[in-house]
Amino acid sequence: MDRLDYRAFYTVGVILLWLIYIFFRVKTNPKSLHVWGFKKENFKQTIIYLTPIIFISIVISVIYGSYNSELSFSWHFILIFLLYPCWGIIQQFMMLGIISHNLVAISKVKINRFFIIFLVSTLFSLIHYPSYSLMIFTFFLEMVFITVYLKWRNLWAIGLAHGWIATFILYFILNRDLWSELFVRF
Repeated sequence: MDRLDYRAFYTVGVILLWLIYIFFRVKTNPKSLHVWGFKKENFKQTIIYLTPIIFISIVISVIYGSYNSELSFSWHFILIFLLYPCWGIIQQFMMLGIISHNLVAISKVKINRFFIIFLVSTLFSLIHYPSYSLMIFTFFLEMVFITVYLKWRNLWAIGLAHGWIATFILYFILNRDLWSELFVRF
């Protein structure tokens, strides 16, 4: 993906694959969406709980970026701010809806919840290799996300928070214009 500059194809492909999986899974078990956390219930509680984290992340990103960034504001930022939550929802679906949900479901084997939180957060952190600073941040952020997920099970709010936080951090702290990265081939 990185060497060939096919990020857009990769991202769209992964989203489509998971959407196809979700479609067929819901076709065989209509309650799957609700079980995974694609539901209206608890959206408000989840987003209210995450609002301080979103706000603090955005403020720190903008302050850091205003002092240390060479990146000038672009309309690309607005597009990524609107679209990145879709990718955030898919990532959180994989981490929370699939991995953590299944680990909790097999907890008849008595898997400690703290171990599940640690394991899923570590996996999410490893996905962000080789950026060590991003790995550390995503480890702790995923700990918050999984704790909130286990309490209220709402992927919509967590995916939105993920997308908004990631947009600001990537743009203002890591100086990455994801829109340009995605469509560099075009």
